[in-house]
Formats: sequence, C-alpha cells, structure tokens
Amino acid sequence: MRAISKKFGGVTALENVDLDAYAGEVLAIVGDNGAGKSTLIKILTGVYQPTSGTMEMDGKTFSMSSHSEAIELGIDAVYQTLALADHLDPAANMFLGSELTKSFLGFTYLDNKKMREEAERVLFDRLGVRLKNMDVAAESLSGGQRQAIAIARAVYHSDLRVLVMDEPTAALGPQETARTLKLIEVLKGQGLAIILISHSLDDVFAISDRVHVMRRGRCAGVVKTAESSRQDVLGLIVGATEAA
Repeated sequence: MRAISKKFGGVTALENVDLDAYAGEVLAIVGDNGAGKSTLIKILTGVYQPTSGTMEMDGKTFSMSSHSEAIELGIDAVYQTLALADHLDPAANMFLGSELTKSFLGFTYLDNKKMREEAERVLFDRLGVRLKNMDVAAESLSGGQRQAIAIARAVYHSDLRVLVMDEPTAALGPQETARTLKLIEVLKGQGLAIILISHSLDDVFAISDRVHVMRRGRCAGVVKTAESSRQDVLGLIVGATEAA
C-alpha cells in the first residue's frame, strides 16, 4: 500500500500511509483506538476505497470495489466477531454462503457429506486441528475451536495470499490464546502473509516479525520485533518516540 489516504467528509482518517506485507511473515498493526488501523485494513480488504494512494501485489497495481473482489485477488480477513452462525455446525459455517451442492433427478441438494469431508480436511491439513465432534452447533465450541473454523473458512480458498486477523485472541484464555498463536505460526509456515491487528503486545512480540505502528491516521514507524522492545513500540504509539 502506497500513500494511502482516506477522508470521510471533512475528517481525515488516514494520511499518506505506506504498508508492506511479505509472504511467510507476520506483520502486526498496533495503535490506540482511532489511530486508523481498522480503516487501513478495510481498504486492504476492499470494504472501503481509498481517497488517494495505490496498492500493488507482485509489482502489479490493483484496485477493489468490494470485499469479494479482495477475496478473488487472494486477500481475506478473519474479524474479531468471527461471523459464525451459532446454530450451525462447523462444516455449515465453513461453507456459509458458498455451499457445495449435488444434483439428483433434476433437483439440487446440499452436499452435506462433501462439506463435512472438506471441512475436516482443511481443518487438519491446513491447521492441524481435528474436532472431536463435527455435528455440534458452533455455540457449543470453545473460543479457540470457533477461531479455527473462521480461519479454515478463509484458507479454504487455495489462492489466498494475504490473511488479515483482527484481534484473534480477544476474550480467549491463556491456553486458547496459545493455540490460536500456534495456528498463526502454521499459516505463516505455509507462506501466507499474515497481518495481525492486536492490542496485546505480549501476542505481538510472541508471534510477529515486524510491527507497524499507527498514530492519528499516520504510520508512526515500523520496527523489527527481534530488534525492539515493548517500550519502543509503546513510545511510537503514544508519540514519545519519533518515527524511524
């Protein structure tokens, strides 16, 4: 993303922001509420269009007018709400809106068997997760299991290149948080570019390669996690440290 700006009427939400993401890397985006994180990510995922600026992948410039176009380009997101239907089972949630079907005697039916098989395959092959029961409603699953289903829905698209994860460990306990961070590590190892939005600097320093700090609609700085401290990042967030 290059020189991205976004205005809502007379309000400037983003001003001249650059962002780089690389395959096989976790890039964390941090900043206070209102710093511009969500607006930047909504532009990256096609929900908003920038007022100015450009985006490119593999050296080719592109633009989007919807989230579905972003998915076609290989960019998707797992939001904090997960967008799961609590009354549906894991497979039905994974294929919600893109159900697999079969035809018999001129009638079209949901192919529940195929969807279950595919859900089990993606959960295990891509994430190393095997649910004990695929017949239960999503509302009865743990937070980490629900997170795994939402991630599996995104990575089911074989051409996925960039996955945005919005506060993936919010409201999770320590064990579930550790499992979710492990899932992110697995996806990173498969060559995805992971963009992690988080308020937890513990998670950021546990999993990310670089940290992109937003402040008042601008990029306050980008640091390598291995060469920085929480104090360095906090300084950029609050403006005590000058941008690099």
